[in-house]
Amino acid sequence: MTGDESVFPPNLSRLSRADWLAALKRIGEQNGFTEPLGRAHAAVFVERGDTLLVSFESTPGIEALSETRTPLGFEMVRQHNWSSLSVLCHSDTWFRDPRVYEFFDHLLDDGFFDEFDCVLFYGAGPCGYAAGAYSVASPGARVLLLQPQATLDPRLTEWDDRFADQRRRDFTSRYGFAPEMLDAALRAHVVYDPREPLDAMHAALFHRPGVTRFRAPFMGGALQAEFMALDLLPAMLKAVAEDRLDRQGFATILRARRDHPPYLRRLLAQLDADGRTHLATMLCRNVVSRMHAPRFRRRLAQLEAVEDDTGT
Repeated sequence: MTGDESVFPPNLSRLSRADWLAALKRIGEQNGFTEPLGRAHAAVFVERGDTLLVSFESTPGIEALSETRTPLGFEMVRQHNWSSLSVLCHSDTWFRDPRVYEFFDHLLDDGFFDEFDCVLFYGAGPCGYAAGAYSVASPGARVLLLQPQATLDPRLTEWDDRFADQRRRDFTSRYGFAPEMLDAALRAHVVYDPREPLDAMHAALFHRPGVTRFRAPFMGGALQAEFMALDLLPAMLKAVAEDRLDRQGFATILRARRDHPPYLRRLLAQLDADGRTHLATMLCRNVVSRMHAPRFRRRLAQLEAVEDDTGT
């Protein structure tokens, strides 16, 4: 382990894969528990406060998105003294594995979740599916899902051709249909970009009592990466834990995208595609007045030149 081991979370970014896995195992053993769940999954529990974040994450995702190469829950341990249960997969499995079923069965039977005042399940994409599906093991939990799949059962989602090779997985047995599993949650929140058709179609399947769907237009098909780049997830998770995430609160949090170049580029591209030159000009003027944005400055010059030629 590199750096000061008394600091949590430690910086594991320079470790080899084998040393990294060993460090995560040691962190769990020293602070709570570590449990392998077959060859494809593992769980790491860090015990701190009375709020528990159950995050579903992939090891490639952690390596790509975390500066310290640690699970998202570790950051909430640092910021808010929460407890963290990180359920990890080594590739996108949607956590459809009997060992994972048994793990959550045991947690439920042992009353593990009853030890906490607040339990929050979180995941994105395939991990969002899993967070929704396994949240049923903790009735009364809060849930935050970013662009989750509802199921890959082809009888329901044959229109989603992104994961055709995964349809052989069993999505019909225990912990199967994620929207139905949310019926036990106190509240659930599903965030998606309505301009991503397949994500929006999955989000529609989550239209159930107790589930609020939040639209994040022009944020693209990798919401977790975009939200982490904007450092929005800690605030969103805390708002969910405190039952404060409503539409107004979400809109306030999402205002940070006004300074996010990928969002602004997508918005400009759509305005150009729709021929809405006046709005495109207004957008470019706003952006160049606030930030260094050569692409927007060039596009503004083009738009203003057209205005001069046409006299509009």
